Amino acid sequence: MKSKWVIHKLNSHLPSSVNSVLSLFKTQIHQVQSSKSSTFVLNHVDISLLLSVSGREGYFHLGSSIHASIIKNHEFLLLQNHSIFRNVLVIWNSLLSMYTKCGVACDAAKLFDHMPMRDTVSWNTMISGFLRNGDFDTGFGLFKQMRESGFYQLDQATLTTILSAFDRPELSFANKMIHSLVFLNGFEREITVGNALVTSYFKCGCSSFGRQVFDEMLERNVVTWTAIISGLSQNELFEDSLRLFVKMRHGMVEPNFLTYLSSLMVCSGLQALGEGRQIHGLVWKLGIQSDLCIESALMDMYSKCGSLEDAWRIFESAVELDEVSMTVILVGFAQNGFEEEAIQFFVKMVKAGTEVDPNMVSAVLGVFGVDTSLGLGQQIHSLVIKRSFGSNRFVGNGLINMYSKCGELQDSIKVFSKMPQRNSVSWNSMIAAFARHGDGFRALQLYEEMRQEGVEPTDVTFLSLLHACSHGGLVDKGMEFLKSMTEVFRISPRTEHYACVVDMLGRAGLLNEAKTFIEGLPMKPDVLICQALLGACSIHGNTEVGKYAAEQLFLLEPDNPVPYVLLANIYSSEGRWKERAWTIKRMKEIGVVKETGMSWIEIDKKVHSFVVEDKMHPQAVIIYGVLAGLFRLMKDEGYKPDKRFILYYLDQDVKHN
Repeated sequence: MKSKWVIHKLNSHLPSSVNSVLSLFKTQIHQVQSSKSSTFVLNHVDISLLLSVSGREGYFHLGSSIHASIIKNHEFLLLQNHSIFRNVLVIWNSLLSMYTKCGVACDAAKLFDHMPMRDTVSWNTMISGFLRNGDFDTGFGLFKQMRESGFYQLDQATLTTILSAFDRPELSFANKMIHSLVFLNGFEREITVGNALVTSYFKCGCSSFGRQVFDEMLERNVVTWTAIISGLSQNELFEDSLRLFVKMRHGMVEPNFLTYLSSLMVCSGLQALGEGRQIHGLVWKLGIQSDLCIESALMDMYSKCGSLEDAWRIFESAVELDEVSMTVILVGFAQNGFEEEAIQFFVKMVKAGTEVDPNMVSAVLGVFGVDTSLGLGQQIHSLVIKRSFGSNRFVGNGLINMYSKCGELQDSIKVFSKMPQRNSVSWNSMIAAFARHGDGFRALQLYEEMRQEGVEPTDVTFLSLLHACSHGGLVDKGMEFLKSMTEVFRISPRTEHYACVVDMLGRAGLLNEAKTFIEGLPMKPDVLICQALLGACSIHGNTEVGKYAAEQLFLLEPDNPVPYVLLANIYSSEGRWKERAWTIKRMKEIGVVKETGMSWIEIDKKVHSFVVEDKMHPQAVIIYGVLAGLFRLMKDEGYKPDKRFILYYLDQDVKHN
């Protein structure tokens, strides 16, 4: 492909200012080619501009065509004096930048190796290019070569470029090494270097070092403040982050768009609705409330603070919507208990032709539960296959959970076995699936496979394992897991873990041991723990321990109907009707109402829900007729109803007994 043709072809796609420079460049080439004796000084600024545009916009053909023209007309590169030398070097560096920005690292490396002269900018360009394209080893290797050569002096750009690549905990040691070079080369007072250090330390998880750099900086600008506020937020130090944002607002430096964005994320993390509303008011005053990123952050903040109406109001008033904002509102529905609305919203998006991404699919799969349509879940799985989302780990994890919660364990296993890459969440989801279906042996077996694969367990892993041991009656194994969780993996148990242990002991009939376990906890037992003990007492009919658990629940949540219902069940199971009547009377006097139990079944991709004595279903007459027939057959076979847990008792039943 000839360079002149490429330049002509691209004319129509370039901005007018760049087009004028391009026309001038072609004229200059023609002048040099037509008159060998003419002396012509290359306009290096215009050439650099064209190469810069080529790199920024990805116009690789234009950039390579300019390179070819420069090589053919080597008169442009005659090193007549120092001024020309600098101009020529600018062009070489612009070519390097163009190739790296276009992602052609091999061509940049060849050009770099054959360059007749180099400076610090040349090395910085190469280092930046490789780091930008994710080749950390090559980029850092070039940095070491630059240092070892002794010919090139580090500058601010070198240090900030290297620091920008440190974005994970395993690079924290390298981050500290570069920090030492900052001092050795006298750049500790440079504000750009300080900003880069603050950002890199927080990205590496070294929040104390990031905070120290910030505290020691003699000068701070809006980038500095935004870096510390954002960094603290990313490391979940939300209170410190919000405190610094308030301090910044009272200082001389005005927050910018990114500062407000970070502060809204802080409010989301803290679930600080009041502060979030105040920041919402500030962005209104600044006129940036309609920015897509700000709108998404506001919706996320309101959703996580439980104010879904405000989030929905912003969503409805938005002039423009993108995948992020739709994912945020979808997750908002799910997090606030509006699972059905989340599913309907997703279905409407798909029907409207909205471009669905893996994040949306993952979010909607997360709302599936035991009462959700399996048919709809299978349709979403079909969508995943059509859109080639199957390799996405978040989507895969969502499918595992969806199938297991909808009762299809084998489909969960199939999804898990076909996943090209698995993370700890994938293993946890599959272990939880086995536990949920009562297959404790498979859950423990999968945990061993997980350890053999080198995957470290998390607190969620142990929660699923304890759940599996509880339903499998594996008390000794469960206590062993609790011990290894704290002593081997240094994971602090949460309330959910302790509640699971109590449930495990209770199911095994070890109610006194469960009570002793609760009394020895390092924390005061909460609702989950006491409810687990009371539930076990209800199963085994233990009045003594049951009363203890119920009294604890009455103190913690006096409006909770669960302890009244379970205690009444315990009294019913032992035939202690006066105590049962007293419990029900107390429940009524306080005004606590038992939550209505519900059953459901899916037929032809439609979920049918029922409550006790429900006659709202359009086919109620037929349903009750079939049930009556089935009940007669059951009685003929010798079935006797278990009345231990009936909350109301009929006098005639007493007489018959």
